[in-house]
Amino acid sequence: MTEQRKMTRPMQVIGPDGELMTLADLPPPETRRWVIRRKAKVVAAVRGGLISLEEACQRYRLSVEEFLGWQRMIERHGVPGLRVTRIQHYRAADTWTTFDPNMAQRQQVPAKRAEE
Repeated sequence: MTEQRKMTRPMQVIGPDGELMTLADLPPPETRRWVIRRKAKVVAAVRGGLISLEEACQRYRLSVEEFLGWQRMIERHGVPGLRVTRIQHYRAADTWTTFDPNMAQRQQVPAKRAEE
């Protein structure tokens, strides 16, 4: 006979600043202004299992794509990657790494010539 376990959620998780975080530390559901600290808290809560991805998206009226974009920016660039003013810079860096190596080599040549 197998014993069924009820999945329990943690009462607290490690937040983006290294401090313990609970549900009470999350931004309010009516948040409209998403500064990097608030985005990072929501990502940390989902990663730690404090709330599910679905709950976060419903609570904050986010699309799954928007949340995953936040998560991806943290993974690639850390919390500063969540700054809206830096998105163009980070996107350019991300697209650079997705180019075919032969194309990247050809695109680097003009930059070397400019240095000479």
